[in-house]
Amino acid sequence: MNRKQVETAAKDLYQAEKNKKQIDLISNRHPGFTIDEAYAIQDALVKLKLNDGRKQIGWKIGLTSRAMQMALKIETPDSGVIFDDMYFPNGVRIPAGTFFEPRIEAEIAFIMAKDLSNSDLTRDNIIAATDCIVPALEILETRVVRYNPVTKTYRNVCDTIADNAANAGIVLADKRFCLKDIDLRWIGGIIKRNGVVEETGLGAGILDDPMTSVLWLARRLAEYNSTIKKGDIIMAGSFIRPIEAPSKSEFVADFGPLGTVNCFFE
Repeated sequence: MNRKQVETAAKDLYQAEKNKKQIDLISNRHPGFTIDEAYAIQDALVKLKLNDGRKQIGWKIGLTSRAMQMALKIETPDSGVIFDDMYFPNGVRIPAGTFFEPRIEAEIAFIMAKDLSNSDLTRDNIIAATDCIVPALEILETRVVRYNPVTKTYRNVCDTIADNAANAGIVLADKRFCLKDIDLRWIGGIIKRNGVVEETGLGAGILDDPMTSVLWLARRLAEYNSTIKKGDIIMAGSFIRPIEAPSKSEFVADFGPLGTVNCFFE
């Protein structure tokens, strides 16, 4: 893809989010476009949002479960940018029309205490740079159609990466916890929609350890001369499948001793 094609795809995604209307598969328009090109589109999309007055507050990591990677025939996670208008407090009632096709995932968020040096990226450095962890929900929404019935083609990982990794919102729990005191692999969650258990999972579902996910992000950013910064919220990836969130849906994620996080879609 040339620069003009990258910028056109980014503008189409930008308008799709504003208009709350999905666009056709970018992979139909540009068959065989690569992951690097997908991130180039994402970068162009991020610039449009920054120019619109939004502020970056962190990063999301996706495709961290083995099941999702197998479904998309990939062996690596993906990442996207979190903006200030994507943040929602615990217990939020989200007005109807805010999203057009939202889904929910349960995650563990890292809040960073300082900039992360790219000179020696290790688990110990991640721990040292982390202020706390917090249970969280991620709101997903795709601005690209899942399936085109004419071409009989499905959305692929490059479509998703270009679309800011389908990121739409985050909801953080009230309590914060010290990373050094917790085995992240054994953090468990019971996720209910309108009082019915839809999914359960453990932190180990995130690349065997959510720390591995954050380390992957740090190393990927270092390749592009970027870095995780102080104050960033890092969504480490979901340990459940995405759950549909139609109107009048109440979600409660029970993380046991770490408390609950919930939201309601009006």
